[in-house]
Formats: sequence, C-alpha cells, structure tokens
Amino acid sequence: MASLITCPHCGQRPKEEYTIKGDAGPKRPAPGAPEREWFDYVYQRDNPRGTLQEFWHHSGGCRRWLVVTRDTVTHEVFSVSDASERAAS
Repeated sequence: MASLITCPHCGQRPKEEYTIKGDAGPKRPAPGAPEREWFDYVYQRDNPRGTLQEFWHHSGGCRRWLVVTRDTVTHEVFSVSDASERAAS
C-alpha cells in the first residue's frame, strides 16, 4: 500500500506526487545580509532526528508549496498546511 499525504487542496494523494525541499525552520537572511549569512542559510543545514517542519512541493498535483510536519525517523506525518499560511503569520 502506498503512503498517502493529505494535501489541503487535493485531499489524499500518494507521496510520490510530492518533492521534499528541506527544513522549513531557517529564516531567510535580509537581501543585504553578509555573504556568510547567505552561505550558512543555503549550505549549512542540520539533519535532526524526530519531528521537523519541511517545505514540500506538490509537484504532481496542485503545484502548491506546503509545510509538512513529520517525524524524520518513522516518517509519520502529523500535519500539512499551505505554505502561504506560514508566510502570512
């Protein structure tokens, strides 16, 4: 049986329709930030075990950006929300 992810726009869809784009935690530096801050933001990422919020792209469906909260060990998905909701807060 395929793993299903519940997209807030499309409903339950197979995980193969999604592309994981990485940790949603780091904050983007300001446009004029020093080069070191940009380097750290782009290249220096943790790889934690446990609950993590990640950006996912529903590339095989509605093509919306999502924030998925999941356990990186068990792959259990706890919540899925539209990334625009995160940007608004």
